[in-house]
Amino acid sequence: MIEAGQYDMRTGAGLIACPRCDALHVETELLDGEKAACIRCGHVLARPREGAFTQIVALSFTSLVLMVAAVFFPFLEISRMGLGNATSLFGVAMAFSQGWLMPLTVAMLAFIVGLPALRAALLVYVLLPMRGQGRPARHAGQAFRLSELLRPWSMAEIFVIGTSVALVKVAGLATVSLGPAFWAFCALIIVGAASDVFTCAATIWDTLEDRGAFTDGREVVPDADAAARERRIAEGAPPAPDSAG
Repeated sequence: MIEAGQYDMRTGAGLIACPRCDALHVETELLDGEKAACIRCGHVLARPREGAFTQIVALSFTSLVLMVAAVFFPFLEISRMGLGNATSLFGVAMAFSQGWLMPLTVAMLAFIVGLPALRAALLVYVLLPMRGQGRPARHAGQAFRLSELLRPWSMAEIFVIGTSVALVKVAGLATVSLGPAFWAFCALIIVGAASDVFTCAATIWDTLEDRGAFTDGREVVPDADAAARERRIAEGAPPAPDSAG
């Protein structure tokens, strides 16, 4: 934890690397509406927005609701010559839940349903208590780090694209009717994209650090001593003795 404007080349404290080109920049505190971009490639490094935490929480709750609808509502119906069959995603998974296809079923549910739902729940857990000037929840730093690790593995959009390609081929053999679960998945992709637009990882890390949550201790804070006292209070530890005394 260091003050704004300082940095340490040995540990990387006070520096931020561009995720696209690896250019190093000195980290500074940004106000709402300001934007920090890479001087080499122009990639946006941080963009704090007023009310972004509330918007992300709302979108995450929406994702959870849509995920329940996408799993249990009818996904599609296939009919031919007067005979039809409708099924949900959960029903398909249960149909292949025995035998050597069980690992495939588990993987499908994990990557398509489990990971997106877990990431949305983690964002709610981290950001809901911090709306306004609230303190972060216990282990909020670890929860947000896990949500960032899960981001590349959420594959709901890949599932929808693959399903659409398969339905184009099946449509030539039978009549295919898309159910509400399919459209819930499509809405889930849009909501997830909107959540990613509002999510600024650098801003969230800085807010966690400023309000006393445990992180790796390298984030820039306006007042390092005050942030250290906030962390001790959040962790339930006694206050440090005054060095001036």
